[in-house]
Amino acid sequence: MFQGENRWTSLASPEGQLFAWDDSSTYIKNPPYFDGMSKTPGSVTDIHGARALALLGDSVTTDHISPAGSIKPDSPAGKYLLEHGVQKADFNSLGSRRGNHEVMMRGTFANIRLRNLLAPGTEGGVTLHLPDGAPMSIYDAAMQYRDEKIPLIVIAGKEYGSGSSRDWAAKGPRLLGIRAVIAESYERIHRSNLVGMGILPLQFNDGDDAKSLGLTGREVFNIDGLGDGSAKSVTVKATGEDGAVKTFTARVRIDTPQEVEYYRHGGILQYVLRQLAA
Repeated sequence: MFQGENRWTSLASPEGQLFAWDDSSTYIKNPPYFDGMSKTPGSVTDIHGARALALLGDSVTTDHISPAGSIKPDSPAGKYLLEHGVQKADFNSLGSRRGNHEVMMRGTFANIRLRNLLAPGTEGGVTLHLPDGAPMSIYDAAMQYRDEKIPLIVIAGKEYGSGSSRDWAAKGPRLLGIRAVIAESYERIHRSNLVGMGILPLQFNDGDDAKSLGLTGREVFNIDGLGDGSAKSVTVKATGEDGAVKTFTARVRIDTPQEVEYYRHGGILQYVLRQLAA
């Protein structure tokens, strides 16, 4: 690998033991997974004052969630690249830019076939910011909620996360500020991936779903009873726009003792780094 034509041998390479991040790169950026991380995990906390970023139906696949395909100039990812001096002809694809979390965050839930029932009559990565009801992209809404310090959840139907396993189907939601998913059922690997990114997978009890419980997605959600992360069920309180409260229990789908450890650490990445540091 150290021999070849002049163009190869003349390439400059950085020195030292650590990777030299290039802040100007639109392909590879230092991700924020470890920002503000302590040497030991904090305590598990319940989720209060959450808003739903998306209300989804059955069979939402990892292709609906994970960024893939071409990048449109008027999409959040396209606008980001244009702002950073990348011409449309050089956009490449979302898959080719999977090393840049800024691009991938903007492409999460942006599939043109996604139907978010919070924004009826639309297709693609569209939602409503609540309580004002302003329509905007899922990414822009997530960033506004982050500025407002409001945690987020996703409500879904059966077979959430079906299809092929994609790590960005869990990484993207985590970076958008999603703390929990409440679904009727999960694809096995995606459920595990959610735990690995520190997202709480909850499952409606048998016979319950968003429709039967009268959930519109416009409520404010409190999730209580997590304890130290090993609880088997939690109580969800959804307060509607009219002040009416709907309370129901949901199963905690952190299925193994090792997954409990991952969740307590905030995800598998933090768990592994703390093990190495120790």
